[in-house]
Amino acid sequence: MAGREPILLQWMGVSPMNGDMLERVRQEVETAFTLPTNLVTVDAPLEDSLEPRRGQYSSTKILRWILASIPPGVAKVVGITDVDLFIPVLTFVFGEAQVDGRAAVVSTARLRLTYNEQPASPALVEARLLKECLHELGHTFGLVHCPGRDCLMSRSNSVLEVDQKRVVFCRDCRQRLRALEERNGS
Repeated sequence: MAGREPILLQWMGVSPMNGDMLERVRQEVETAFTLPTNLVTVDAPLEDSLEPRRGQYSSTKILRWILASIPPGVAKVVGITDVDLFIPVLTFVFGEAQVDGRAAVVSTARLRLTYNEQPASPALVEARLLKECLHELGHTFGLVHCPGRDCLMSRSNSVLEVDQKRVVFCRDCRQRLRALEERNGS
């Protein structure tokens, strides 16, 4: 991957961080992208992104804050939060990223529930969070949505679709990722 600058996973939730779960996600991200990956907690101004009428938080505003506060020497940042995210044209989003950029945000809010709004098991929440972090990071490395339903880069409109994904990029997306790396001189 590009250089050796690390990926930064930053917990920016309202509730306390689940350090064990996020550490396992950090390790998997580091393995997937072969880049050092660090985990930190930040005090983000989430209230600035709250849309009171919706009772949700603007992922785009949070993404702008992440971009404005990327520490020096960091390649990519994924803000992980527990607030419910939206963009104006959708009811909710699991995350948002800058395509071929440096920042992404992922929320556990909807990942913590089953398709019928019951609490999901901790193992299922962790698997979903990993998939969504890898998906959004894939966007930051230049990948777009993939038509392969089980590819990490497929679009997910429900937790059922997240669950159907595998925890790997399909062959085509892996090839695109390698081509993008070569194009960027990595």
